[in-house]
Amino acid sequence: MHLAVIATLVLSLFTNPVSSSFSDTFADPAVIRGQDGYWYSYGTSDPLREGEKVMHRLPIARSSDLVDWTYVGDAFGPDNLPPYAAPGSLLWAPDIRYLDGRYVMYFTVTDTATTPANWDYSIGAATAPTPTGPWTHLDAPVVAPRPSGGSYWNTIDPSQFTDVDGRKYLYFGGFFGGLWVTELSADGLHATGQPQQVAIDNKFEGAYVVRRDGYYYLLGSSANCCAGPTTGYSVLAGRSTSPRGPFVDREGVPLLASRAGGTPVLDQNGNRFIGTGHHAQLTDLSGQDWMLYHAIDRDDPFLDEPYGINERPMLLDRLDWIDGWPAVRAGAGPSERSREKPVTRGVVDDRFAGDLSGWRNPAGWTVQDGYVRGQGTLISRKSLGGDVRVETDLKTDQSAGIRIGGTTAVVSPDGLTLTSDGTSRTVPLPGGAATWHNLAVTVKGRTITAEVTEARLRDPQASVTVTGRAHGPVGLVSDGGAAFDNVSAARLFKAVTKAAPTPRTGRLLDADEFTGPLGPGWTWVRQDAAARTEDGVLRWPVQGADLVGAGNQASVLLREAPEGDYVVETKVTLDLGEDTVRNYQQAGLIAYASDDDFARLAQVAIWNTRQVEYGRELTFADRLSYGGNIVGPPAKTTWLRLAHHVDPANGEHEFRAGSSRDGKTWTWGGVWTFPKDTAVRIGLIAHGGAQPAVNADFDYVRVYRGA
Repeated sequence: MHLAVIATLVLSLFTNPVSSSFSDTFADPAVIRGQDGYWYSYGTSDPLREGEKVMHRLPIARSSDLVDWTYVGDAFGPDNLPPYAAPGSLLWAPDIRYLDGRYVMYFTVTDTATTPANWDYSIGAATAPTPTGPWTHLDAPVVAPRPSGGSYWNTIDPSQFTDVDGRKYLYFGGFFGGLWVTELSADGLHATGQPQQVAIDNKFEGAYVVRRDGYYYLLGSSANCCAGPTTGYSVLAGRSTSPRGPFVDREGVPLLASRAGGTPVLDQNGNRFIGTGHHAQLTDLSGQDWMLYHAIDRDDPFLDEPYGINERPMLLDRLDWIDGWPAVRAGAGPSERSREKPVTRGVVDDRFAGDLSGWRNPAGWTVQDGYVRGQGTLISRKSLGGDVRVETDLKTDQSAGIRIGGTTAVVSPDGLTLTSDGTSRTVPLPGGAATWHNLAVTVKGRTITAEVTEARLRDPQASVTVTGRAHGPVGLVSDGGAAFDNVSAARLFKAVTKAAPTPRTGRLLDADEFTGPLGPGWTWVRQDAAARTEDGVLRWPVQGADLVGAGNQASVLLREAPEGDYVVETKVTLDLGEDTVRNYQQAGLIAYASDDDFARLAQVAIWNTRQVEYGRELTFADRLSYGGNIVGPPAKTTWLRLAHHVDPANGEHEFRAGSSRDGKTWTWGGVWTFPKDTAVRIGLIAHGGAQPAVNADFDYVRVYRGA
């Protein structure tokens, strides 16, 4: 084994997928930290192992460190369906929350007995006193099936969110119907009012919302979750100053627009994992955010080969915030091996399973039922200075909280109060803290922030910041009657603020500006006589033909690619209009090995939307497979790039897709790969549908040395 590989293995703290110890597939993972201090993850209903062929109805796994997981059972047995579910209904895509003293699990019900139709999706919920149950179904759906003509909208993929004013929301929806939000009753179990659409249909599913620095971030998964070896699933984001939207991406493009916005958060990067999406988020004890999500091993894409259920194990990676936007590993995408691990134990770390030997001033404090109660101040014998994060789970109907030196953060009937250096600020805490809440205090220099959540899932019910000093021993303070558990103090994480490198262009290697006849080097696959150079562009009427599938009728205009790393770029004007259905007219770039082995990057009409899709077709197990990855939003004129890189480890050809609406600001999406010995040419396509007639105008094709 090469020394560099050995060094990587030694330095690796964990290997993805983190679910491999108990399952081969664990799709659509949800996550929460239970009051017992363990982390719990919940997956969609599938067999757990290859060959098992037994459906686990929302399986549950437990971990003490977010890396090593153990299967602990299923939420529901084979005969335990909601009373409104039709026999044989599937339960998909759970979301887990801790609301008002109990665990609430939301999930998709695929077949609802209240209508005569099949696939009349609804959102169900169940409650439990512990993360593993026993779970009690509600008598009726939280969101009932929503008819659309002769079928039903995709009322799927629920995700709950509680705002700082105490209002509870549920986000749901999918490609057929779009993403929606509805307000919930105070107990979180019933939809109230009218739902509101927050993202356009035919682009997103798997919604997840967090609040950070005054913004609400809506993250959704895009493209097909389950196309086997060509799955291009990814996570995109928009943000708003309201939980109801409007949500816009980094360039200000609305998620509700026909040319739909979305800033990439997670994309496949050329390693073994593709189809990265449908995620949940969490914060470790240091304050670092992490993302749990599923992906597909491109060499082992199905649970029972060939074809069948897509095998989607659970992965874990760091989630960074770059210039106000979330990005997994600063934009580097999924890891196979990680050299870092979530902080799940602090310098101070007590679950109160024993005595109070680690604490000073224990008089008046007692450990009972796995938590500590008392009055006055309980001080840890351990201490740490500098930037820290201190947190505890607590419940109180009086006044209780955290002390760091002379700084205190206290919850009481008046709200959350943070006091330091004589400065004190109080903000409301809707509903109080009479049930278990998490109180976290972060100290970064002289900036001190206290935050209260119900389950540490980036949905603060109260947050307050002051300027002061917080140095000294960590302690708990109580006026009496409060209960504390899961107390920790850890070094504050060091934020990654610089984005991972993206492809750049070096010197110009080759170009055709289309100012005259096609230059030398171009060759046709099935020449299209209608394509011509005029007015300084290659004007190509979009063909009523396609490359996807076995028909292979569409024309392809190609040229040889240079050796090594390079970037090919074009500027294409394609007036697809907006909102109307023009399936699947498109034009753009292609990396072409054959009619059944290509990756194409095009501005395309997908039903009512206009998207930049990066599609891949290849042969797997004697069948053709096609899937797409979504890049940035298009404009009438869109700039496109394919950045080619040769992987030095295995010689594979990696092509990463980029798009731009102005030729200056680039959005980079996912990577498709070709085997080492594949001869790949580069070129242009304009196909997918001839009606209504439209021209694709290519201004140029330029090839640069990759930098």
